[in-house]
Amino acid sequence: MSLDTEAVVTSAANEPFAVMAKPTGPICNLGCDYCYYLEKTELFGSQERFRASESVIETYIRTNIESSVGPYVQFSWHGGEPTLAGIDFYRRIVALQQRYLPAGWSALNNIQTNGTLLNDRWAEFLAANQFTVGISIDGPAYLHDSLRRDKSGCGSHVRVMRGLHVLRAHGIEPDVLCTVNSATVQHPLAIYRFFREQNVSWLQFLPVVRRAADGGADALSVDPEALGDFLCTIFDEWIRHDVGRVGVQNFLESLLVWSGQEAHLCVMAETCGRVLAMEHDGSVYSCDHFVDEQHRLGRVDDGLAALLESPSQRAFGTFKRDGLPSICRECPVRFVCNGGCPKDRFAVAPNGEDGLNYLCGGYRRFYEHIDSYMRRMVALAARRLPITQIMAQVAALDNGEPVIWPDVGRNDPCGCGSGRKYKHCCLRGASSAPGSS
Repeated sequence: MSLDTEAVVTSAANEPFAVMAKPTGPICNLGCDYCYYLEKTELFGSQERFRASESVIETYIRTNIESSVGPYVQFSWHGGEPTLAGIDFYRRIVALQQRYLPAGWSALNNIQTNGTLLNDRWAEFLAANQFTVGISIDGPAYLHDSLRRDKSGCGSHVRVMRGLHVLRAHGIEPDVLCTVNSATVQHPLAIYRFFREQNVSWLQFLPVVRRAADGGADALSVDPEALGDFLCTIFDEWIRHDVGRVGVQNFLESLLVWSGQEAHLCVMAETCGRVLAMEHDGSVYSCDHFVDEQHRLGRVDDGLAALLESPSQRAFGTFKRDGLPSICRECPVRFVCNGGCPKDRFAVAPNGEDGLNYLCGGYRRFYEHIDSYMRRMVALAARRLPITQIMAQVAALDNGEPVIWPDVGRNDPCGCGSGRKYKHCCLRGASSAPGSS
């Protein structure tokens, strides 16, 4: 969800937490080539129904509310494909929430969908009950359909875009999740400009990393250096044309960190472990990326607060920080990267240490590339100037023109935060452009 509307749910320990609830488990009507969750059917018996019972859902709703301090309680519905449960299933969810919410409290529901099953009935229900919606689209049809196909091998782009338009017709502007895989990473501007032409207002890019049998990354995984190029290319387009118009989560979360705040994304946080996954049968796991027996915390009946505060889950979360190899501890962009997601930390560092993030090279290139732009936007905000002025600043620098900072003298430190005197920095125009010496 976008930064200005994201609801923060806090546990009894007053720390943010969320639960990715999967009412239909790993079952999906699509068979996306890179999906890591379809294989989770192997955790269950051959006769598994893959549909959360009312007792599981009621227990989840009750314990989620009990573990929160309110007045807002977040519910996130994921899959597989959660719309396979049907509208009546979610009508019952809304009714149960109203039963257990204390007076004055509200439930905030979000559903993450592939969009192919959405129609007017769905959109009417979601709008009437104020659901926020995330929809998965991998760019234009020729890229999206290369890997996001149904079980018959047919592309899904037409159906997804129909779902997007149906949501908009009912007043719902969904967030868009776009994966970056070995196929799409080669087309950054085609993908970004497609979303801009579709007037997407909130967009997030999610790198695909899958493990091969030999323990490395498989052929569908994004190449680290290519990911860095992908993000930098889109950022350069965004910083010149779309700040304030298109919200790109990868960029705005970084801006939060550069401005001295904590990122909302667990992948960028120093520690993790506050985003649980609950399967359709009520079993609860440490994370959506660690749904396996080793990381099974218990059942929702045990209480979410108790599972979050359990020694095993605390250890899981702090390992993200404590298990960093020395190269990460000494890295100049650690403050924003923090080693990335633990699921991707299977590479070997140059000094032979285990635990380096497979995507390290790409992330470091991206964060170093955006550093000077981020400092400029932080400086604008500190002066109570709109950060959209960064676009005019970059245009001036691109043209070799001076950048004017109000109330900054020639011999004062430059307003951009470079540490140099104003007369040796932004007043000189081209020589102060990001990346110049």
